[in-house]
Amino acid sequence: MKSDAKLMEMLVGYAAAHQHPFNIAVHLVGIPTIMLGIFIPLTWLGADVAGVHVTAAHAATLGLFVFYLTLDAVFALVFLALGLAVAALAATLGGLSTAAAAAIAAAAFFGGYALQFVGHAVEKTMPVLVRHPIQANLAAPFFTVVETFGLLGLRKRLFAEVQALVAERRAQETDRR
Repeated sequence: MKSDAKLMEMLVGYAAAHQHPFNIAVHLVGIPTIMLGIFIPLTWLGADVAGVHVTAAHAATLGLFVFYLTLDAVFALVFLALGLAVAALAATLGGLSTAAAAAIAAAAFFGGYALQFVGHAVEKTMPVLVRHPIQANLAAPFFTVVETFGLLGLRKRLFAEVQALVAERRAQETDRR
């Protein structure tokens, strides 16, 4: 069964620039770290809704979850768990003194991005962030989930299809040169 075209287009585009194991590994660390850096200050903005404290980090997680549902329900649900875990950690860190929380947020944000650039330097590919910053930031947490599935050997048919399309794309690029 062929996978959804929108999902496949995104996965192939991402996979084409993320083949080196080191680059994949630093993305698996760096992307949640960037999320943490963004979520810490977002936890400072919140309100009680039906007796539950909801923050802007929760809203961001929910927004991404809804977007990811349009791509793949399983990946979206796993992201939701990851996003809520990062939001919980961010809330804990955000409860520290403002100076400490801000320093941790800045270190996580900039450190996570530094990891992405190091990974792409090793891979010798241009980070998608440079060409499409909004798309890259919206899709990056999704790809963290996707890569985790790949590393665990889950959804093998999907990953085989993606790798075949990446190889096809690279062959076409080689033929054009």
